[in-house]
Amino acid sequence: MPDRHLEPTRTLIKLGQPEQDEWALSRVEEGLPSRRPVIVPLALWREHGEEPGLAPWLTSDTEIDAPLAAELSRAPLVAIDFPAFTDGRGYTLARLLRERHAYRGEIRAIGDVLVDQLYYMTRCGFDALALREDQHLEDALRALGAFSVSYQPAVDQSEALFERRLRENDQA
Repeated sequence: MPDRHLEPTRTLIKLGQPEQDEWALSRVEEGLPSRRPVIVPLALWREHGEEPGLAPWLTSDTEIDAPLAAELSRAPLVAIDFPAFTDGRGYTLARLLRERHAYRGEIRAIGDVLVDQLYYMTRCGFDALALREDQHLEDALRALGAFSVSYQPAVDQSEALFERRLRENDQA
């Protein structure tokens, strides 16, 4: 496949910091691009996953069962596509990978990724965020720090706020 089918590099935030994205993204279902490293559709990655410099991206309707999770555990990163900002299934996929299947690699949000979603994506287990082209890096970094306290448990904080406060009071 010619490399002209690769999407342009987008602004990437990884672990809360801007980073130069070394990974290209291909949405074409057939034929591998020559450029590496590259993120390719899951089916293509499954065919060629042993080749270095390949990572899969998952559609929002992917069902992650134990066999797939075991396959994904050898991927250097897993990208999860948000086809529209209103499609929240990607949050669930990231949380399942982190909590149920103990995935420790990079989980990257791709697709229709907006500044308003970033904080919640990190709470669900995303550690890399590829912003939509019209989103501004400065706004995104500000949005990541918008909340200083979270009430609910999530991937990034396993205890609810009341549990943390009870534990702190017991230790005092």
